[in-house]
Amino acid sequence: MTKKRRFGRVRQMPSGRWQARYAGPDGIDRPASETFATKRDAEVWLTLKEAEIHNGDWTNPDDGKTALADYARTWIAERPGLRPKTVELYSYLLRKHLAPALGQTTIADLQPGHVRRWRKGLLDNGTSAVTVAKAYRLLKAILNTALDDGVIRRNPCRVKGAGQEKSPERPTLTISQVYALADAIDQRYRALVLLAMFTSLRWGELGGLRRCDIDLAACTVRVTRQLAEVRGGGFAFGPPKSAAGKRVVTIPEVIIPVIQWHLACFAEQGDEGLAFTSPTGKPLHHSNFRRRVWLKALGKAGLPEIHFHDLRHTGNTLAASAGATLRELMDRMGHDSQRAAMVYLHGSDERQHQIADTLSKLARQELKRGSKRQDSQAGGKRSGTQRARNRKQAS
Repeated sequence: MTKKRRFGRVRQMPSGRWQARYAGPDGIDRPASETFATKRDAEVWLTLKEAEIHNGDWTNPDDGKTALADYARTWIAERPGLRPKTVELYSYLLRKHLAPALGQTTIADLQPGHVRRWRKGLLDNGTSAVTVAKAYRLLKAILNTALDDGVIRRNPCRVKGAGQEKSPERPTLTISQVYALADAIDQRYRALVLLAMFTSLRWGELGGLRRCDIDLAACTVRVTRQLAEVRGGGFAFGPPKSAAGKRVVTIPEVIIPVIQWHLACFAEQGDEGLAFTSPTGKPLHHSNFRRRVWLKALGKAGLPEIHFHDLRHTGNTLAASAGATLRELMDRMGHDSQRAAMVYLHGSDERQHQIADTLSKLARQELKRGSKRQDSQAGGKRSGTQRARNRKQAS
């Protein structure tokens, strides 16, 4: 008489292979995802499955049957506190780069090989390395949640360095070039250009500024929110990019008169009025500003086609050259990580020459002092022969 198994059961199929079945913690009777060549193999599989349930490692195989695209859309919708711009970016990456190749693959079936081939395919098709890195980080974050939820046992995103971005070095303007740009641009935006450079505020942070955020007497600007453009039209005000983005930045005194004049001529009325608006009084629209105002001003000033964000890069570089510490740069930039601020602590060629000249000056001074000490010691400790020679020469 065959002894009945304590957990699960096995049976031989007409094909000669063996099937294993068990009742999961949810009470549903489930077969193994594969059949086995021998009864022993089927029984070993059941033993391992029983251990998973006992140790709390069991995952519901039905959860893993969700297609990646469906799971990702739910993941984006359930993220708390995402800025509208971030939601738009995630939705774009999913639609454009994740869904076409991996969207119909179920979560449980995703393997490291799928991820590697998907990433290589994007790069081979000409997708920029920066965009591929962003898409990879999004996929990894989505699957990390699936791992935490017990849907999968291991995240298949295991390509070393695939999520790291290596953006090209952004151009840096001189102070004279920034002022030339400010003179060339529509006077409604002169203060916008100078404030962007001298305070290192982002486009959205500048667009979200109100009169009450600018303290001319204290020479400070307070950042508490930012303007975001909603896909399909419209605007929304949300929190800064990170917790460190809420900050107070000191404004150099040299541009205070320009800001004062701007507030008197162009800003909305009232403490809550926007500091910077379009000619029609609406919040700034980045693409319209670039097309109608920015590119024309660059051409008039004789500057190459740079981005508005490069003003922030210029300001960060100048602050570092002025001697700002790492902590001071992080506070000014609104960053809570050191990595971004460290970019601006590299020395310029001019600064490197200054350092080398200073070292040369110190070395010459030290060598000169050392030579004087040697001469002094030599004069006070002459040998008898030297003294005799000196007396003979004197006679």
